[in-house]
Amino acid sequence: MAGPGRGWGPSATLCVAVTALSAVLLAAGLTQPHDLSRRRPLELKIDQALLLVHNELINENLTVSWLSDYCFQCLYQDLVSVPMSTTSRKPSIVAVAVDSQHPITLQLNGTRSGRELPRIHYHFGEFGNYSLVVKSFDSSTKMSFCDIIINESPVNSHLPILYAFLIYMGILSILTVGHIFVIINPIRNWFYKKLHPGDTDRLINSELGSPTRADSTSSDVPATAWTISQRRLRSLDTFRGLSLIIMVFVNYGGGKYWFFRHQSWNGLTLADLVFPWFVFIMGTSISLSLNSMLRRGCSKWKVLGKALWRSFLLFLIGVIIVNPNYCLGPLSWGNLRIPGVLQRLGFTYLVVAVLELLFAKAVAENDTLQETPYFALRDILLYWPQWVFILTLEAIWLGLTFLLIVPGCPKGYLGPGGAGDFGKYPNCTGGAAGYIDHLLLGERHIYQHPSSNVIYQTTVAYDPEGILGTINSIFMAFLGLQAGKIFLFYKDQHKQMMSRFFIWSVVMGIISAILTKCSKDEGFIPANKNLWSISYVTTLSCFAFMLLLLIYYLVDVKRWWSGAPFFYPGMNSILVYVGHEVFENYFPFKWKMKDNQSHGEHLAQNLVATSIWVIISYLLYRKRIFWKI
Repeated sequence: MAGPGRGWGPSATLCVAVTALSAVLLAAGLTQPHDLSRRRPLELKIDQALLLVHNELINENLTVSWLSDYCFQCLYQDLVSVPMSTTSRKPSIVAVAVDSQHPITLQLNGTRSGRELPRIHYHFGEFGNYSLVVKSFDSSTKMSFCDIIINESPVNSHLPILYAFLIYMGILSILTVGHIFVIINPIRNWFYKKLHPGDTDRLINSELGSPTRADSTSSDVPATAWTISQRRLRSLDTFRGLSLIIMVFVNYGGGKYWFFRHQSWNGLTLADLVFPWFVFIMGTSISLSLNSMLRRGCSKWKVLGKALWRSFLLFLIGVIIVNPNYCLGPLSWGNLRIPGVLQRLGFTYLVVAVLELLFAKAVAENDTLQETPYFALRDILLYWPQWVFILTLEAIWLGLTFLLIVPGCPKGYLGPGGAGDFGKYPNCTGGAAGYIDHLLLGERHIYQHPSSNVIYQTTVAYDPEGILGTINSIFMAFLGLQAGKIFLFYKDQHKQMMSRFFIWSVVMGIISAILTKCSKDEGFIPANKNLWSISYVTTLSCFAFMLLLLIYYLVDVKRWWSGAPFFYPGMNSILVYVGHEVFENYFPFKWKMKDNQSHGEHLAQNLVATSIWVIISYLLYRKRIFWKI
């Protein structure tokens, strides 16, 4: 348990939280245009702008097509057709909504042969009003001229993010001043006595297995031997809680901003980072937890039974309670989604836990392997059979991905299908990964609304938590397992631990750079969350090792940061995850908006909902209520 002054008092926490929620709602209302009817004459949706196309060509119809910069190797899609003007002095005008999320290219086509119509690359602003004027220089030439005119300036849809940032920075400032205030000895001692019962950390274990350090040490260890080992590693719960809170925020919608949603296909957004990080820290917890249980004398068969039961419960909760196919109607076997986040967590946990049990030995506190020649690599060399197994799994993934024959698709296809690859393979979304899921699970038992249908206009079902990608989630957890071994083998050697985290991060980063060619779409194997590609795992593990290094240094080494507020949801991660899914559509997590096409209102609602789960997890922590499975 941390020393005095590291926690929040409940009254101060609730006061600050209520202030934050009110301020976010107020700020959201101030960021939106007041005359919405004037700005959205065509009932523009969020991330859209109004474009008035003026056809001033002489005796010629005009067709406009569009292509998003984020749609790799895509076909142009029809936008609007503008007939020729009926009079020589008045142009023909047609209004159309255009996408404002990303820059787009407009392709103009006329009916007159030989006419040279330019392409226009432009980034429209949300709710802006624009005119595209297309006209000939004169009747005797085939050359034409076009220009985009701003009739009404767009709104700044990113202002709500700035306001929310300032609000939370204000909260942080208040908490910092409060922290300085309570470090005064008399006040600090009183708060510590009232708010930090000494046995809290000894009573709790995270549901995915982060052990109490006091339990993992023998009673004959001197008090001076690695003081961090005498208390729970708060950095692990902080890491898990950070991943979970971002996951909750993006699952609630992330303010409807595209960079807070999953990438349509290749590449990364904030939403694509958190699930692999959660898997990573689960692997770290497995290593520490199993070592703790084995050192306490638990048999491997008993530990295996616990792992099987925990995995079964995770899978059952994911299938029955957290199932997105409820939107298709009452849940039945005919539309039951079998894969899912908790299902993948459960299976990954089981495989990695069994793999660790097969070769694990309890690491003693007075370990003497420092004298052996392979001391510097003992956390790897002692477990070489595990690496053989993991590399075999990766060979299977590569073989199935690039060699499996998929009907109607090229061998080794990694694309999104739909409009991608110039529309050649519209039904090949995900290549071998999608084919295996359709073959073994059936179309109605996988995810029906993949992110690829947003930009690439795909029409087939595809599951980002499918069978083939689970292989690489096992690899991600295994890399987290290596982080746990570093904690075990190099305890009381902070520089050794942090240098190893740094080296692992660099190695994974180099592998990612090679596989992706440092590009979004042009690499050998692009980083892709939908496929859970190997480059996606190496990229996210690169980030995970570096993030764990930073959090460990701040929280457990220097103790400059208590881990709050992320520490609290990290202690109740399964409850928070399942709860936010089950109560997603209930007040106070969601309410009827005044304007549901407003980024500000969506952002306020999503931040309020996420903040409430932080408060709930804090109150549960204070009451010592922890949901373990």
